[in-house]
Amino acid sequence: MSAPTGPVRSVPAVLTTASSTPGAVLQGGATGPSSPVFALPVASDTPSDSPYSSPYGSPSPGAPVLRVLPSAVGVGGPADGGGTLLEVFRELGAGPRGLTEAQAEERGARFGENAVPDARDPSWPRLFARSLRDPFTAVLLCLGLVSAAVFAWGTASVILLLVGVSCVLRASGEHRADRSTAGLRHLVATTVTVQRRADEDTAPVTRELPVEDLVPGDVVRLGPGDLVPADVRLLRSSGLTVHQAALTGESAPVEKSAGDGPGDGGAFQDPRYCFQGSSVASGSATAVVVATGGDTRFAAAHRRTGKPPATSFERSVQGVSWILIRFALLTPPLVLMANAALRGRGLETLPFAVAVAVGLTPEMLPVLVTTCLARGAALLARSHGVIVRRLPALHDIGAMDVLCVDKTGTLTQDRPVVHRALDAGGRDDPEVLRWASAAAWWSLQFADLPAPDALDEALLDAADEDALMAYDGVTALPFDPARRLATVVVRTPGRFGTHTLITKGAVDAVLPRCSLSDDERSRLRDLADAQAADGLRVLAVATSEVPAGDRPREHGLAFRGLVTLRDDLAPTAAEALAQLAGRGVTVKVLTGDHPGTAVRACRDLGIPVAAVLTADRLNALTDPELTELARRTTVFARCTPEHKTRITRALQAGGHTVGFLGDGVNDLPALRTADVGIAPRDAAGVTRQNADLVLAGKDLTAIGHAVAAGRHASGNIATYLRITLSSNLGNVIAMLSAGLLLPFLPMLPAQVLVQNLCFDAAQLAFAHDRPAPSALRRPSVLAPRELLRFIVGFGALNAVADLATFGVLALALRGPGDDEALFHSGWFTENLLTQAVVMVLLSLGSLSRGARRPGPVTWSAAALAATGLLLPASPAGAALGLGPLPGVYYGLLAAVLALYAVGLLAARTRHERHRAGVLSSD
Repeated sequence: MSAPTGPVRSVPAVLTTASSTPGAVLQGGATGPSSPVFALPVASDTPSDSPYSSPYGSPSPGAPVLRVLPSAVGVGGPADGGGTLLEVFRELGAGPRGLTEAQAEERGARFGENAVPDARDPSWPRLFARSLRDPFTAVLLCLGLVSAAVFAWGTASVILLLVGVSCVLRASGEHRADRSTAGLRHLVATTVTVQRRADEDTAPVTRELPVEDLVPGDVVRLGPGDLVPADVRLLRSSGLTVHQAALTGESAPVEKSAGDGPGDGGAFQDPRYCFQGSSVASGSATAVVVATGGDTRFAAAHRRTGKPPATSFERSVQGVSWILIRFALLTPPLVLMANAALRGRGLETLPFAVAVAVGLTPEMLPVLVTTCLARGAALLARSHGVIVRRLPALHDIGAMDVLCVDKTGTLTQDRPVVHRALDAGGRDDPEVLRWASAAAWWSLQFADLPAPDALDEALLDAADEDALMAYDGVTALPFDPARRLATVVVRTPGRFGTHTLITKGAVDAVLPRCSLSDDERSRLRDLADAQAADGLRVLAVATSEVPAGDRPREHGLAFRGLVTLRDDLAPTAAEALAQLAGRGVTVKVLTGDHPGTAVRACRDLGIPVAAVLTADRLNALTDPELTELARRTTVFARCTPEHKTRITRALQAGGHTVGFLGDGVNDLPALRTADVGIAPRDAAGVTRQNADLVLAGKDLTAIGHAVAAGRHASGNIATYLRITLSSNLGNVIAMLSAGLLLPFLPMLPAQVLVQNLCFDAAQLAFAHDRPAPSALRRPSVLAPRELLRFIVGFGALNAVADLATFGVLALALRGPGDDEALFHSGWFTENLLTQAVVMVLLSLGSLSRGARRPGPVTWSAAALAATGLLLPASPAGAALGLGPLPGVYYGLLAAVLALYAVGLLAARTRHERHRAGVLSSD
């Protein structure tokens, strides 16, 4: 950070000592150049109770109340917030001249680096171990161990191999995401201007040091744009304002001053202190560091976050896993009992029973889930700059139907633009804007600032350049927060002996200075009230003619009109919101700003505002009442971090899958509570570390792309589950029936294993399928009950086709008991062919409109069918106990498959109509 430059306003207090030892006498005095700094107020989204009050506004209600000085540094103080500067320096063992190099080295060893203790990225082995806790993977792992226990080594080996591949894929994907996120940490400032001395007797020297090297007691300098590197107590300040949005959610800069008292509203509102995580908006300061690293407020906010609740994906996975576990646990005992009761077989059927249970379980599910999510994450990172830090979060954002966002920086940019210029009658009048922009222009020139503040910049952007050059500036009276107005005096070319005084500022500060009747003043105040109620900022403009050389007097002015300003909309917000609405995602605005400002932004962007809920009303609601009200509320205004978290939970309790976009430490609790937490790249480091998705910028368009990618992946996963589980259930029912009807096992364990491997290899194509466009228009929710209904219905249809094959085999082979090998071969072929038919007819992407060529699922199904037709007659088939089939079998089987296809299409049509009816009723 460079030392601040530019003119410096007189400051309230400055420390002057001859010694840096603790307890040195501190004397206050005024200092600074004689020329004042003139600075108009910075735009704010947080107006105070008066709609025309200083645009700095008032602090957000309910800001966290914390101690000002952490005890870890040994700094204490009275209850008013940390005591005098003398007490601060005594506790720190430092002085205003800065530390010596020896003192800094000793404190660096004692306090450690000045770095927030972010959660360390887990190593690859730890990510691999965490992948084993996935419920799907755990089901397969148990089946693999059971297979090994009954000496079914082939089945156990295949299952354990699939488990290992799935865990490797998932751990590798998340490890790459963690590395990408770690790279973002280098995008923040890493140096600070520090004042240190070589030893006690030398003068202090100002130099740049890495932020990590700061220690308590260091004296630092801050300038515009600098990040506050630690928690600091101000020694001197000049027009200092800081952005504390990362800590409190306030969009408006907060004034800070070394000489003020502790202030009201909590520690963050104490004007004497600045905190790590904030940044300098304007002005300059010299400050002493009172807390670093893990002792800062920033780190304390990080530590308060607990374990996040289960997400939508985790809840749905647990539901589906329990379905699989129940089936897997029930199948082997049923097979054993049925064979023992009806066929007198004993434990020799145990390997077959385990094989049947394995056949019911979708072995490729962990691999396919990880592949689908990893492909979607790679596409997002490559094409849209979105880093998916937790792969299951891609499913969560696909299932998301509510997105909670802040207003400033997301829907709007952090700067105002001119909306209208109105005369005293409320009619458009460009002359009012001409006066206001002339005042802004000459204010900037006389203040000698490097750039105009936000309000002046908005006026200048809207002004006619030729109109500005029509005046010559004479003098300027600086903006005073107490007066809430600013005045300039200009000379109009061609008019000698007379100057024009232009005053602009808050309405209730300008109106008393105008020559108006009480009724007229009341009418103008009502006009301004109406504009403010519409979510606009309002500036009043007045002028008067004064003799050249006279002292400017701000009385008896002629009221010219009002200039209204609104927040500048984010350039891509309207398009992104329309895209999200088209995909069934409702946007809710959770902001610490004034409700009128938030509603205005929503209206400008085309967001229908059904209801507005403010913090004071929210506090009076019970949780069930909030759950009901949150469903139909669009704007939540004046929100604190606790409110945001409570609203997120209420939406989840109402059955919604909630995404939360946040960038500050104050957003962290809600971000971790949401099903999917989203943060932009420039968010606070601790917020970015806890987010599930990290965006290249605070752009809703990127979220729209992430929603599409999540639904693409989730659609393929859901299609795989429906097809695989229904087919597997049908096969299991048929195997159980055949086992009871036949004098031999309907299929050998090795044949079941090979059949499953063929299924699994073919089903990997679902990871590369493209779902139908309709699948992207609604949230992709993996509902266990709906899935159970689907697999039972279609599984029963598949079992009917398998049982019909028994009749075909009886006709073709003259009785299924005549040739065990031919029965095994016929059923093996039929199983693979029916699986191929199911893959094509039930895949969402294969039959989507506009498909001009076969997709990966179609080609994979064709390969599966070819395997079923060719393998029994091959040498490999002979090794499995299979053999060639008679020609008449294929003709009869074709008839069965044709009828099965017709039944599948009819069942699919009925299912889709039922689902559409359910969705429309919701």
